[in-house]
Amino acid sequence: MVTSDEGDGDVRPLWLSDGPATAELWTRMRAEHARFGLWPLLLDLLDPSDGEFRPWGSGEVFPEQMSSPATHDSAGRLAQWWATYTAVDEHDDILDTGRRLAVTAPFGQTWPGLAPSREPATNPDELAAEFAQVFLADRPRTRLGLVAAASGAEALTAVGWAGPCNYDNDTAKFSAVLRDWEHRFGARVVAVGFSTLHLSVAAPPVDEHGALLVAAEHFAFCPDNIWQGSSPYTLAAYAERIAGAHHWDFWWD
Repeated sequence: MVTSDEGDGDVRPLWLSDGPATAELWTRMRAEHARFGLWPLLLDLLDPSDGEFRPWGSGEVFPEQMSSPATHDSAGRLAQWWATYTAVDEHDDILDTGRRLAVTAPFGQTWPGLAPSREPATNPDELAAEFAQVFLADRPRTRLGLVAAASGAEALTAVGWAGPCNYDNDTAKFSAVLRDWEHRFGARVVAVGFSTLHLSVAAPPVDEHGALLVAAEHFAFCPDNIWQGSSPYTLAAYAERIAGAHHWDFWWD
């Protein structure tokens, strides 16, 4: 069991495996969730050369600091983040106004609203199991974590993950958005690292307009996906990359 950095040994939000996870074990524990109430997460590490397996083995988790996902409105939260990250400060900005607004074209500073929900063409949980296998093949040192939570979205708050803390240190706000994505897109939280998050997506956007709307949500949720992702660093280019993609990956600087 992992003890939170904030506690005195009394807060232990996570069971962490001693060795690498397997897709079979992840799938079995996911199937047993209804029985035991423990949600499996594939846990990636910050630095392969670090023996502490940060942040998990080092206890760099902060469940005591988090609110509840149920207290946050996903649509309102995304709109607020969008307004913050599209704001132009002419006195403290490496981009001029035109270039800044070009990043989020065709929307500029106008929040376009949520993308419509889509019906999954495949079973979201089966797709999550397939993605877990692919993820582990690429990152064989990944371990298994078990968290007492109702879903993968809520597990991030329950464990006290602080990946997006440079933008907002209350993970419950991100969990609220993820819960909404679970319903609208058949998304499932499969893996999480120090400041990375990996979802399987059973019902991704498939047309240009839908992909742009989802890209806007991703920008509000994790602006570094666009600001520091792949060139060209624009919402439109990012939308092309996620159209039809059955996994979403996020990284916060």
